[in-house]
Amino acid sequence: MATIAPVLKPFLKWAGGKSQLLAQMAPYLPPRCRSYAEPFCGSAALYWYLYRQAQQGAFGLQQAYLSDRNPDLINCYEVVRDRVEDLILLLNQYRQQHSKRFYYHIRSLAHHQLDPLTRAARLIYLNKTCFNGLYRVNRAGQFNVPMGSYRNPQIVNAAVLRQASAALQNVALEVADFTGVLQWAKAGDFIYFDPPYYPLSKTASFTSYTHQPFGEAEHHALAAVVAELDRRGCLVMLSNAWVEPILSLYQRWRCIELKAGRAINSNGQGRGKISELLVINY
Repeated sequence: MATIAPVLKPFLKWAGGKSQLLAQMAPYLPPRCRSYAEPFCGSAALYWYLYRQAQQGAFGLQQAYLSDRNPDLINCYEVVRDRVEDLILLLNQYRQQHSKRFYYHIRSLAHHQLDPLTRAARLIYLNKTCFNGLYRVNRAGQFNVPMGSYRNPQIVNAAVLRQASAALQNVALEVADFTGVLQWAKAGDFIYFDPPYYPLSKTASFTSYTHQPFGEAEHHALAAVVAELDRRGCLVMLSNAWVEPILSLYQRWRCIELKAGRAINSNGQGRGKISELLVINY
């Protein structure tokens, strides 16, 4: 009997990740593209989905680019791609040592001074053991999320990491902001933007994926990049909050309402379905 391979999925939990929305997004994806880019790659949920579709012959994909302005994240993808077995060994060591004291020791390490392998293992370990899998840094760029209360966190999933490594073999990875796609994007390329969302209220803002904020000016700059890509004949998809300031920025294109569950909310009663915006220009 043939063995069924596990489903390819993100190996990181990321605020705003699109795993739960893929079924709603799938009908709006183009059937093929020359190149695919995800400039706010995060957990790269859409890339894993497209890669799986391409492997099954259901999507045409020639080249993929994943980028983010978070250097720890891109380093992690590079290590998964190039040194996955070394990473699995180190994560197994972390799993054996896991404790509250060990968590805060790993969190306190100066990440920018670590070698790439240790830096990647640190990110995955903290992601699997911190509160809600939340990536948040202070103004100095230091990860500052407290330890989560998990009885038996899955610190290392070797099968998922090996699958991710295979899927990343021909992917171009780069530390860059969203404007980087303008250097190469041409007609027929498919670009998916999933930026930090515009806040639903003055107290709901969450922009601390890196020590650099993503505010009003950045949202307007992103809309200008989308307009330029549209002019070039690129296929563009964008996710954001369903709020008037964002709707007004993208009203010239097709705006689709999706329903998503709140993933990060300290009040359990506030985790209902909310409207999200999906923009497509094709």
